[in-house]
Amino acid sequence: MSHNTFGHLFRFTSWGESHGPAIGCVIDGCPPGYLLTEEIIQPYLDARKPGTSRHVTQRREEDRVKILSGVFENRTTGAPISLLIENTDARSKDYGEIADAYRPGHADYTYNAKYGFRDYRGGGRASARETAVRVAAGAVARQILGDEISIAGALVQIGDQPVARDDWSWDEVKRNALFCPSAKTLPQWEALLDQTRKAGSSLGALIEVVAHGVPVGWGAPVYGKLDADIAGAMMSIPAAKGVEIGAGFGAVRLTGEQNADEMRAGSDGPVFLSNNNGGVLGGISSGQDIIVRTAFKPTSSILTPRQSLNRKGEEVEVRTKGRHDPCVGVRAAPIAEAMLACVLADHKLRHRGQCG
Repeated sequence: MSHNTFGHLFRFTSWGESHGPAIGCVIDGCPPGYLLTEEIIQPYLDARKPGTSRHVTQRREEDRVKILSGVFENRTTGAPISLLIENTDARSKDYGEIADAYRPGHADYTYNAKYGFRDYRGGGRASARETAVRVAAGAVARQILGDEISIAGALVQIGDQPVARDDWSWDEVKRNALFCPSAKTLPQWEALLDQTRKAGSSLGALIEVVAHGVPVGWGAPVYGKLDADIAGAMMSIPAAKGVEIGAGFGAVRLTGEQNADEMRAGSDGPVFLSNNNGGVLGGISSGQDIIVRTAFKPTSSILTPRQSLNRKGEEVEVRTKGRHDPCVGVRAAPIAEAMLACVLADHKLRHRGQCG
């Protein structure tokens, strides 16, 4: 299986399966001298880990990270950084009934068709369990970006219920398990998720991530566009089905006058009067906030029986037991933050390499 490495100058290779003994990644290209400890990485993993509320999978993983290489006396050495996270609460018996059957909407069929066999225990490499190491890699990327750049993500829609934008608060995101930025919307979402979980069903979600402090000039035309790399990073997250930057698909409804991010002279450079382009112009950062939203489909593993096929091509009814997220988007904000951090760290190093 190829294509397990993400990035160019800053890159990481993830390894491991959902129900294997451990998962991990090897980060290559991190310059020497950056402060890095397990204690720096761990808070980001704690934000993503399962079992933190009734609204997510009840698989209990501590997700304790171990740094195996590339760090000496709490500083990066420039050598590959190897990170390890042990799996401690896998229940493979829950997947016995789908060993030969394909979950509709899941990667079961395509994996088996491509490779001739698949690891059905939790989905193997197709499991969202792999995203834990992305979050760890993102923590390293944040060290390269420094304190000048902040990255924050929030859940902005579950099913057909969008967040109340007039009640938005980034502080509120940190106070609840749903990464919801609105105290007004939170109880509505909690009730919706309880109802969905009891019904054995699932819902889709929309995540918004904002990077503040990115300087002008990162990214390169024509095939190294910053927004193209961001879109690819977000689409690589399991269950992601759509990405928009800035006004995104909403730009279709705007006129040229409305969409134009007009500029006026400021004391420290241009002052933009809007940000419909999401902080990227011509594939290069404009110095404005980078705003990206990613749509996640409903969880494929549900208790409701669905029609499908088995490996023999026979028609079967599939019902997935086990512990699953009623909405995978609930835990996606830390993952989307991490992927954006990795893209930005990569482009920071690429920009430095080309422009000094």
